[in-house]
Amino acid sequence: MIQEFDLAVIGAGPGGYIAAIRGAQLGLRVVCIDAWRSADGGPAPGGTCTNVGCIPSKALLQSSEHYAQALHELAEHGVLCTQPTLDLARMQARKSKVVRQNNEGIQYLFKKNKVQFVHGRASFRARADAQWELMVEPSGEAVRAKHVIVATGSNPRALAGVAFDERRVLSNAGALALDEIPPRLGVIGAGVIGLELGSVWRRLGSDVTLLEALPNFLAVADEQIAREALKAFTKQGLKIELGVRIDEVKVGERAVQVRYRDAAGGDQQKALECDRLIVSVGRVPNTDGLEAQRVGLALDERGCITVDEHCATNLPGIWAIGDVVRGPMLAHKAEEEGVAVVERIAGLAGHVELATIPSVVYTDPEIAWVGQTEAQLRGAGRAYRAGSFPFAANARARAAGRTVGFVKMLADSASDEILGVHMIGPGVSELISEAVVAMSFRASSEDLARICHAHPTLAEAVREAALAVDRRTLNL
Repeated sequence: MIQEFDLAVIGAGPGGYIAAIRGAQLGLRVVCIDAWRSADGGPAPGGTCTNVGCIPSKALLQSSEHYAQALHELAEHGVLCTQPTLDLARMQARKSKVVRQNNEGIQYLFKKNKVQFVHGRASFRARADAQWELMVEPSGEAVRAKHVIVATGSNPRALAGVAFDERRVLSNAGALALDEIPPRLGVIGAGVIGLELGSVWRRLGSDVTLLEALPNFLAVADEQIAREALKAFTKQGLKIELGVRIDEVKVGERAVQVRYRDAAGGDQQKALECDRLIVSVGRVPNTDGLEAQRVGLALDERGCITVDEHCATNLPGIWAIGDVVRGPMLAHKAEEEGVAVVERIAGLAGHVELATIPSVVYTDPEIAWVGQTEAQLRGAGRAYRAGSFPFAANARARAAGRTVGFVKMLADSASDEILGVHMIGPGVSELISEAVVAMSFRASSEDLARICHAHPTLAEAVREAALAVDRRTLNL
């Protein structure tokens, strides 16, 4: 017997499981189909984010930060202890526990909201009677639904001719599962994932070298923020080379050799030998196995599912969200799209404003931004004013011993509307939300400057940056 639903969601990552729950809240009969497996072969909803991405990486970043603080920073606070030792197995076990708790939490939410969960891989089979029929493997179960949301996420992009073996050449999944600290770690790609994973293993004792193809470091961020970040990471011991062109990667039994050229050396070839090599050169949409061609679902030249501004595909009743469509590959962007699509299906006015989706790098110092950079504003010919405030002048940051970085705010010269906020420093992954709220309501820098912030808090740096737009900071 084929089960019928109002909505079928393919994928239980951040976008998929949130869409399924919101659909159930709105009274739809919902099924969510997901193929992720735990170590024991059971279901592991949560997608890349929960299983081999956001959640385990943040667990290891937190643990490794504690270790680094014990080694280098606690004495400054008067906390004296013998040389700390590292139990990597226990650290990895804690990470796995955090992942499992998130998996189980999603399954609990499905039960609470009466979302039917099916463990397996779904593909399109046919359309009949205004419904889409999906086949689930390996069970052979079939389901039908009037609406389908594809939320299958993305996969790590491999270097041409260099496959991930997760032993010497690692994707994000392999890099999070190492059972020993590699003495020499190479990372190809100094973007968000490369920096976060490189930071974890540097703190734990690896000699880390990052090779970045772009000539500018962290080119997606504001130039001033990127310069401050490069200075901080270099001081920490991360070796970062820019403008790199990879000539050859040779994987041996005991090591990996990378031959490359960089901007500093011109045509002179360099060599990097490392015990492990993390390849972090982007991600590709995960559409394999959907049988998109069978039903005529349109893909673009990058393999993304083609959608309009409402995440509707070229086929009636089929929608797509998250990493599998255009826009930034961010878990919270997928969540917003999932909610918006389901609300449209239910006859409401769901909407996603891509311009106010924040970006975060969870290194130490953290980096976060929302809106436009100075370079983008200059390129658009838009007149703006800029104000910044350093954490070195923030009382809470000084008390915590975390004074690296600053907050910068950009506002329109005429209207004072906030156009972009860029931060590097302690806790900015949390502070950026204030900027997102302000920009979502088209606030001015004067609005934030006039709002009382508790003292002493890191958030005062946001207010001071707003004051700085009008050249009237109070604590600098």
